[in-house]
Amino acid sequence: MELNEVTITKAIVDRYFEKLKSNLDIDVAIVGGGPSGLVAGYHLSKAGIKTALFERKLSIGGGMWGGGMMFNEIVVQDSAVRLLDEFGIRHTCYENNYHCADSVESVATIVSKAVQAGLTIFNCVSVEDVLMRPNQIMGLVINWSAVEMAGLHIDPLTIRSKYVIDATGHATEVVNVVHRKVPGDLMTPTGKIEGEKSMWADQAETLTIENTCEIYPGLYVAGMAANATFGGPRMGPIFGGMLLSGEKVAKELIERLG
Repeated sequence: MELNEVTITKAIVDRYFEKLKSNLDIDVAIVGGGPSGLVAGYHLSKAGIKTALFERKLSIGGGMWGGGMMFNEIVVQDSAVRLLDEFGIRHTCYENNYHCADSVESVATIVSKAVQAGLTIFNCVSVEDVLMRPNQIMGLVINWSAVEMAGLHIDPLTIRSKYVIDATGHATEVVNVVHRKVPGDLMTPTGKIEGEKSMWADQAETLTIENTCEIYPGLYVAGMAANATFGGPRMGPIFGGMLLSGEKVAKELIERLG
């Protein structure tokens, strides 16, 4: 049978819009497809929580793909090795408390396992605003990344969710929007974004997990976004804290939604 180009196009359009329509009203919306967002999406979806992840770039995985300075290896400490094992990611012990894994295998495996668990991922989608009600974040305002990049004045669409996770890393994109546009203060010492500090791997790995929490009613921060919001340091190419942060935020939301 000859392949029909129109049928191919219709299949893509029909399947995509079916996916989009089924994720317009969800339990949890995750912004940012780095390691913390993906791990959170995996655990939430595995628990039966309807979750979608929105990533502005074409590729999913955040900075983990590049390891350190494009040397595609990552380091994970003892406390997070069990998560590599849970995903089936191969790793080797470099020395006590330092475990290495191939960054490409790590990202590809986490993405695959998360989608198979039920997470829906929308790439090339930017979050330009939040859906707001009095004292509560109720969802996201989205547009195509290409629209954002081109600077076109095209109105967005909305996603309604019970909770939003900002896992956008250093940029804290959702928290920035809430800080600028939504009445009220953030749950930080100053009520504002404290700002990321310079590298201190040991402190950053601990604080990444401690700072993973609800920052405004309906809005959580995870991964490097948590440290940037609370004024913690950056950690560089060690990813245990990121993985554990994603697990922590998922557990908290599973409890609240359960």
